[in-house]
Amino acid sequence: QLVESGGASVEAEGSLTLSCVASGFRLTAYGMNWVRQRLGNESEWIAGISDGAMTAYSDSVKGRFTISRDNAKNVVYLQLDSLKPEDTAIYYCAKSPSRLWNRVGRFTDRGQGTQVTVS
Repeated sequence: QLVESGGASVEAEGSLTLSCVASGFRLTAYGMNWVRQRLGNESEWIAGISDGAMTAYSDSVKGRFTISRDNAKNVVYLQLDSLKPEDTAIYYCAKSPSRLWNRVGRFTDRGQGTQVTVS
């Protein structure tokens, strides 16, 4: 199970930290991802982290967002900085079927999401 939190309404150029608590499995064995869905759009993969903590980002968030993990707490984070109105979306964390991130959306589990609104 994956449970996201930390979403909020913020002004442009603000920051947020999203958390994703995993239960029922150990994060150390899987790659993890953050995806987002803007109103009326398809899901967009934005960040991933491997079991070995290598990271990858979409061009739309590179340099502004940072994914990290705390294996002891079984939590994945997404730090959002320099937020823009176009970052408004529901943000989901998702589990890869392997030890790497998965840009094409082949996930074995996904949380319920947390809303981020930037004005």
